[in-house]
Amino acid sequence: MSLQRLTALRALMASQPTALAAYIIPTADAHNSEYIAPVDARREWISGFTGSAGTAVVTSSAALVWTDGRYYTQFQQEADMSLWTLMKQSLPDTPTIESWLASNLTAGSVVGVDPHTFTRDQWTPLQTALTKASMQLTPVQTNLIDEVRTQMGDPPPKRPNNDIIALPVQYTGKSAGQKISELRQKMVEKKVSALVITALDEVAYTLNLRGSDIEYNPVFFSYLIITPAAVQLFVNGSMADAVTSQLRAELAHISVLPYTQVLQHLQALAKELSTTGDGKHSIWLSSDASEAIHRAAAGVDVLKTPLNLISEVSPVSLMKLVKNDVELEGFRQCHIRDGIAVIRLFKWLHDQIDAGATVTEIQASDKLLEFRKDESDFMGPSFSTIPGAGPNGAIIHYSPSRDGPQKIIEKNDMFLLDSGGQYKDGTTDITRTRHMGKPTAEQKSAFTRVLKGQIMVGSALFPQGVKGNVLDSFARHSLWEVGLDYAHGTGHGVGHFLNVHEGPSGVSWRPYPHDPGLKPGQILSNEPGFYKVGEFGIRHEDLVEIIKITKDSKHPKAATLVGDYDGRGVLGFNTLTLVPHQKECIDVNMLTDFELSYINAYHARVLDTVGVILQQRGLNQDLQWLQRECAPMRRD
Repeated sequence: MSLQRLTALRALMASQPTALAAYIIPTADAHNSEYIAPVDARREWISGFTGSAGTAVVTSSAALVWTDGRYYTQFQQEADMSLWTLMKQSLPDTPTIESWLASNLTAGSVVGVDPHTFTRDQWTPLQTALTKASMQLTPVQTNLIDEVRTQMGDPPPKRPNNDIIALPVQYTGKSAGQKISELRQKMVEKKVSALVITALDEVAYTLNLRGSDIEYNPVFFSYLIITPAAVQLFVNGSMADAVTSQLRAELAHISVLPYTQVLQHLQALAKELSTTGDGKHSIWLSSDASEAIHRAAAGVDVLKTPLNLISEVSPVSLMKLVKNDVELEGFRQCHIRDGIAVIRLFKWLHDQIDAGATVTEIQASDKLLEFRKDESDFMGPSFSTIPGAGPNGAIIHYSPSRDGPQKIIEKNDMFLLDSGGQYKDGTTDITRTRHMGKPTAEQKSAFTRVLKGQIMVGSALFPQGVKGNVLDSFARHSLWEVGLDYAHGTGHGVGHFLNVHEGPSGVSWRPYPHDPGLKPGQILSNEPGFYKVGEFGIRHEDLVEIIKITKDSKHPKAATLVGDYDGRGVLGFNTLTLVPHQKECIDVNMLTDFELSYINAYHARVLDTVGVILQQRGLNQDLQWLQRECAPMRRD
């Protein structure tokens, strides 16, 4: 079908009022969501590539997808390589999309994109580059992929409109009314007349509401506009009485309007403000908001002189980045319960395989879900579980299909399990890699080097305010010493019963453009890895909480402090994840004395914290397994 779909799209491109020389299809919805609903999976539909990141460009003679190192293997397996070209954007010699267009199209060419699927941060540099090349970037208001799908009798599914639920302040630690009041104070300081919130997790956070419109992400399709006098929520349908009651109780006085009317409302607001006072009003919105929202908020199509826009990192993004005390305690507690589920799964899995039973990757994933459902306040997985056995572990974002043959987890397989849970009091994300039998010397060496990197990050001390990317090399140090590396970032922010990947901070070889600097109360992942394509993959992932460190702190390096970075303050990490690493895969002789002490202390904490609960719940066999896994390691 790929050829038919490309042919139909190219015909539609040629029939536009101004023929399009190229059409860009990002992996995006109108809210710049990382994970998208099926209705917005346009790049997947046109290319056949199902990875969660990538941008397609189609011209009259070429079809290309730019994606990063997590997806190279997956793309080559899924896409028709006779029609599609993989652009490996992690490689320094791969041209950017704008460079490729400028080099491969002729002067005067028109490039089209749906402005709802491009952020202002994406639109502006592309427009600048094309203008320099005597080309034009034009907004195509009706998405061409949606049109092609309809023409071919395969229309996109309806946009989800699931129930919205209220999250009480016992979990959030701050009322919706207080959050709105704080945002209005920031609006006064910024001298703006309106704040437009477009990211789904930011709307959910602000109002202490959650949904299920995007799988694994507890969000709902919505926009929020805050002015000094009103709060307007744009959603499909009505809200349950329990939701409106909580909003009233939290002094969040909102009006509910149809989701599809947000552009018209913004245009009307722009016209109204242009005739109020001196007409010189500013609208505040995220630079990650779509180009369509930016144009409507400024009144581009309805005003001779558009309003001024303050387009930058969202104040809600910065507010929810630093968790309050209630949220932090929720993270700590849900990681204990999540650790119990993962420990039970690994004990069960080893028992099954040691007994000669057949267990597939999907069966292991399903069993883990069963164990998580036993835990209080569990609301569902935080992403699609990655259960990579043997060579599948080397596919960084692997997802087994339930259709057709399923991979059996063999006795000689390295098994990488990356999973997470959504709980009312927090979000988890954990990866553990275990060999089902006896690891090879190569596997033990790689496993240990990845672990050394995780320990180096987990035990690091650093000045308050440094950017997360400065920590990235710590995780790679042991791998780099022998010419090894991995093609993904080392850490991402995590939302509180929100998106498992949360900006604007992170730890990566690529700087996060809006990272405000690390502060106490942030939650990050710590997840170095190594992948030998076609053979095995290794990743160790913990979630960590950023904490202040003094000489008296309970931290393995606290006692050695002699300063506080000239008054900036010392930060470090508290590891939240509580699941042991497989000792059989660790080459103890590769560990320094500090590293050996660190991993033994971590295992002791896991046993002390989780073991008591296993005993209380009568899970004695799981406790015995955990006791063996957490027994101290010693050098021969």
